[in-house]
Amino acid sequence: MTKRAESKYKINRRLGVNLWGRAKSPLSKRDYGPGQHGQRRKKPSDFGVQLMAKQKLKGYYGNIGEKRFRKYYEEAVRRKGNSEEKLIELLERRLDAVVYRMKFAITPFAARQFVSHGHILVNGKRVNIASYHVRDNDVIEVREKSKQLAVVLDASQSGERDVPEYLEVDHRAMKGRFARTPKLSDVPYPVQMEPNLVVEFYSR
Repeated sequence: MTKRAESKYKINRRLGVNLWGRAKSPLSKRDYGPGQHGQRRKKPSDFGVQLMAKQKLKGYYGNIGEKRFRKYYEEAVRRKGNSEEKLIELLERRLDAVVYRMKFAITPFAARQFVSHGHILVNGKRVNIASYHVRDNDVIEVREKSKQLAVVLDASQSGERDVPEYLEVDHRAMKGRFARTPKLSDVPYPVQMEPNLVVEFYSR
């Protein structure tokens, strides 16, 4: 296992959940946190519960940096409507998240790398910014030269997860469309996410 994969799975163990629902997660073998103090158990405070919810949501999307993640919260609060729903919408509109949801990459980490290496087109133009904001009806496509890459084929054929209903995908053409704005209930998280606690954490 590479150092990158080890670090990724430490997130699972630290949070105590199989964050991406992957069969390869070592959590089933060691259901305690990493490090020499990982097996200690104690009841978390309200702050600890909120922090854990924030770390879980942040970690799920490829462990987004704290500064950028806070900006998503601030943008969600500025927008009209439910801040929790707006936060999820902003995260789900990230290009790397859309690439992951469309099953063009096996993990959010792989999706971010795939985008940054220039393998993705948005409305026919190459975009290599993982945080690029995808809009309704945008067409996302794997570049012609990249469609036969083993990592893409393996991801598209994986039975670990399904493509959510707010996306339309043709895996034969390696092309999809962001059909509509997702709600929290539409997003197929393998574990329970609590964006309400994330909002409480930042609004303290």
